[in-house]
Amino acid sequence: MPRQRTVSVPAEGGISLDGVLYVPEGEGPHPAVTMAHGFGGTFEQGLRPFAELFAARGFAVLLHDHRGFGRSGGEPRHDVDPWRQIADWRRVISFLEAQPEVDGERIGLWGTSYAGGHALVLGATDRRLRAVVAQVPTISGYEQGLRRVPPDEVAAVEEVFAEDERAQARGDAPRRQKIVSDDPDEPASYHMPDAVGFYLAERPGNVWRNEITVRSNRAARMYEPGVWAPRVSPTPLLMVVAGKDTVTLTDQALAAYERALEPKRLVLVPGGHFDAYTRGFDLAGGAAADWFETHLKHVP
Repeated sequence: MPRQRTVSVPAEGGISLDGVLYVPEGEGPHPAVTMAHGFGGTFEQGLRPFAELFAARGFAVLLHDHRGFGRSGGEPRHDVDPWRQIADWRRVISFLEAQPEVDGERIGLWGTSYAGGHALVLGATDRRLRAVVAQVPTISGYEQGLRRVPPDEVAAVEEVFAEDERAQARGDAPRRQKIVSDDPDEPASYHMPDAVGFYLAERPGNVWRNEITVRSNRAARMYEPGVWAPRVSPTPLLMVVAGKDTVTLTDQALAAYERALEPKRLVLVPGGHFDAYTRGFDLAGGAAADWFETHLKHVP
């Protein structure tokens, strides 16, 4: 059985990122995979089964929570800045390189949903990575916003953002709202039943809170990681796309895959965004493990 230990990754600003390192059986150093969750989540929300699968296949695996989430440090809490998360993830890669059980020349990265967008950015800009998996990735925050917010509600959403900015200029803390709610009249990032069910599911050891800063939603609407897809090459890229994804948008992901250059592979998972973690796990996880097997275990 793979061993696991908690780790604390130093990041900019004197904070630490909380994580878990899985070490497979056998003599190392081992090829390794670094993993992180998407928008407002923690690694306890559906990531451990993927990590355990990869570790069973012979990879060291490091899961970490983004700053301000889970047990990671950082203030304000529950604030999502994609570029800050990307910068922190580079520190995680450096930390992973330095572990004695890890072969620093054979590191891959797996990101899902919002962090699937980060995977595209990091794959294109950090050549230490030898393989990348972007699962149900964010491609265009702008396009997601257009489809998620009805046109007659856009002005009200923009006014919420503006009032939050004015309040911060007066010295107030960033305003907050829920990540998910099944009440369509309650402000939240997601109201879809599958999102509500996924985020609110009981998970032992999870310290997640249903809370996000309002400005996180503005940052999400400005985030365009899909533009980096063609630049991941020559690093091998696997994209796992859900066939009926209304969160990160199937058509946007497929278009990004078409723009990406070789080496690349596409895997289509039946169902919606969150099915990749559940009934589509064997397909999504197996394809990712095979991709890492091909591109990390046989590096010349």
